[in-house]
Amino acid sequence: MALDTDIRRAPALNAVMPSGELGMLLFILMEIMFFGGLISAFLVLRAAGAAEWPPAGQPRLPVGVTGVNTFVLLLSGAAIGRAVAVVRNGGRSTARWLVAAVLLGATFLMVQGVEWVRLVGFGLTMTSSLYGATFYVLIGVHGCHVAGGLVGLLVGLVRVRRGAYTPSDHEGLRLCRMYWWFVVGIWPALYGLVYF
Repeated sequence: MALDTDIRRAPALNAVMPSGELGMLLFILMEIMFFGGLISAFLVLRAAGAAEWPPAGQPRLPVGVTGVNTFVLLLSGAAIGRAVAVVRNGGRSTARWLVAAVLLGATFLMVQGVEWVRLVGFGLTMTSSLYGATFYVLIGVHGCHVAGGLVGLLVGLVRVRRGAYTPSDHEGLRLCRMYWWFVVGIWPALYGLVYF
């Protein structure tokens, strides 16, 4: 009986964190473990692969262009943050900030795609070396996450234009922000690890 009383007095989990945010947090933690495994595999293969990394004869990665592209992705993270702040405060420019986030994220993905095509043209492929395989797997998985995040941002944009979010009810947009910030936040670590 005492246990039953204690359970009723305990605050509801939803009062501490909405269930959608808890679910997204758990999903992001799973994704962090997934990327942690990929990064660990990359580091092990890099250490065991060769004394010279990248191997001779393989093209160098476009550090400068990707550095600028990293800044573009970071700006998209700021834009989604601003979109959530605007809707929370009852502002009317939420859609513009979401469009900015989508355009910046799509620009990041397109520039990555162009660089991949150039690298393949220079001979860096999945089968050219262990270096090429690890590069394309690690950076490609992130690219897939960016593409998925863009779909989420576009859904959020459609919902904003339909008036689905209010200052007191905009959980879907907050969930988009959580995921997008994960995608944006993990990129500088991948960039530093793989490109340098």
